[in-house]
Amino acid sequence: MNLIEQIITIALCVLGTMATRFLPFLIFSSKRPTPKYIQYLGKVLPGAIFSMLIVYCLKNVSLLKYSYGLPELIAIIVTTVLHLWKRQMLLSIACGTICYMILVQLVF
Repeated sequence: MNLIEQIITIALCVLGTMATRFLPFLIFSSKRPTPKYIQYLGKVLPGAIFSMLIVYCLKNVSLLKYSYGLPELIAIIVTTVLHLWKRQMLLSIACGTICYMILVQLVF
């Protein structure tokens, strides 16, 4: 890409990001109540997205080949226990990821 194409690409990325950040505030003002359907989506979508992420991350785990899914299982247990103990999402995700990477790189 030349310089003009790079500038246009960056500008479009900025515009898309700004639009997705500001659009909800423009559509749903604080003067009107938020529609029930949007409130419902706000409650169910986070869980659905995390469920899809878990399925995506575990789709290629083979229980019949060496390591037998043990690094993934151990990292999931570490993440779950830390989250139930500390209730800090970023801490539990970071520690689970670090645990998984250590297991994959050094143990299995």
